[in-house]
Amino acid sequence: MERRKFLTGAAIGTAGAALATPSVAQGTKTMTIVSTWPRDMPGLGVSAQRLAERITELSEGAIQTEYYAAGERVGALDVFDEVASGNSQAYIGADYYWTGKHPALAYFTAVPFGMSFAEINAWCLYGNGMALWDKVQDQFGLKGLPAGNTGTQAGGWFNLEIEDPDDFKGLKMRIPGQGGQVLAKLGASTVSLPGGQIYENLVSGTIDATEWVGPYNDYFMKFYEAAKYYYTGGMHEPGAQLSLTSNKSWWSSLTDWERNIITAAALEENANSYYEAMALNGEYLIRLQEEHGVEVRSFNDDVWDAMGEAAEEVFEETAAYDALAAEVNEDFQSSMRAVGRGIALFEGQFVNQRNRILGL
Repeated sequence: MERRKFLTGAAIGTAGAALATPSVAQGTKTMTIVSTWPRDMPGLGVSAQRLAERITELSEGAIQTEYYAAGERVGALDVFDEVASGNSQAYIGADYYWTGKHPALAYFTAVPFGMSFAEINAWCLYGNGMALWDKVQDQFGLKGLPAGNTGTQAGGWFNLEIEDPDDFKGLKMRIPGQGGQVLAKLGASTVSLPGGQIYENLVSGTIDATEWVGPYNDYFMKFYEAAKYYYTGGMHEPGAQLSLTSNKSWWSSLTDWERNIITAAALEENANSYYEAMALNGEYLIRLQEEHGVEVRSFNDDVWDAMGEAAEEVFEETAAYDALAAEVNEDFQSSMRAVGRGIALFEGQFVNQRNRILGL
């Protein structure tokens, strides 16, 4: 199976012989990487830069990466076309930005009520996820790899409390992907803005609300200067997977050793970015509350239920797009139910009981 080739060829353990080949034997290649994130942005931007540097480090200089943050070579949302055209070799971003290219791309970042970090990695690395991702990206001459994850994202920043599904009516909110489609069904007016443009639009009142990532990433965006209410645990991105996506012709021209190096670096950062967020989210949530008076809220069950009903409509519409979209949706949902049930019965039950006993 294709995913078996991915797992064995990628050498998830980087100590394998494939990575021990002296880099001098490979020749030097340049890998130009464009990103959707601003340079030095805590969290996402730093993660992307770290990945680019790690590819050169692991290859012992055989692959020289040239990294361009958002706006330095092309605009943040232009990186897909930049790499598909072959002008650059790879992008680091979130594939749900390009659901206009094909709606199934959303499933390889995050969809409403979708997969957590553990679940999406199980699907991609040990299920059919990678093979289906390849089928979607093949249409555009691209090859993606998991290269980051934010964990469950915050519900977002709002300038009013959300106490009823009707509170979304007329709300102007920055929220991309299928999450935006869900809120649009509840009456919100949604837009997809790159990270570097959110703050100015929120402060100016062009938008009333925004989601971004979580406390660690959000703290540095200073959304608290324009929005008072911060909602935890959103439905829209339960385990947002980021991608390192290469031009497929360029990827195919690489040796097995070079592809293994890039894959190993991507999977390493896929894990590291998640663990970094988990380590820092708690600290920065406290800082948002104590330093800036942010009021933390949770959506009530009525709001959750309304979002759930809207999400079902979005899934049906996505599956109706074409046969490939239907195949991706069906496999995603099936895998999530199987893997998610096991997690809920073991990790979930333990964490719930532990937190009850500890009073968390």
